[in-house]
Amino acid sequence: MAGVRPRVRVPKEAAKGEVVEIKTLISHQMESGQRRDSKGEIIPRQIINTFTCTFNGDEVFSADWHGAISANPYMQFFMTAEESGTFEFTWKDDDGSVYTETAELTVN
Repeated sequence: MAGVRPRVRVPKEAAKGEVVEIKTLISHQMESGQRRDSKGEIIPRQIINTFTCTFNGDEVFSADWHGAISANPYMQFFMTAEESGTFEFTWKDDDGSVYTETAELTVN
């Protein structure tokens, strides 16, 4: 799907044991499959159905999304910073597309 753009906001640094806020947003139509086009034909469903976040390879958050999720879905969650590392965010689309983004966190 053209124009899909994931964005993430992760603090660059945190103190050991600090709770950090993670924010994500992905630009996506999230077509439910229930609307019709100008010719009266059903527009096929195309949504992001899975969101996963890993930190240093370990899953820290995941969500299954369904047809009622809004366009351009926003996700916010918290994690306790114990070590420096890399977040990897993955969104999976109905059509098999996979969108990824990464972010680094340094723990002092």
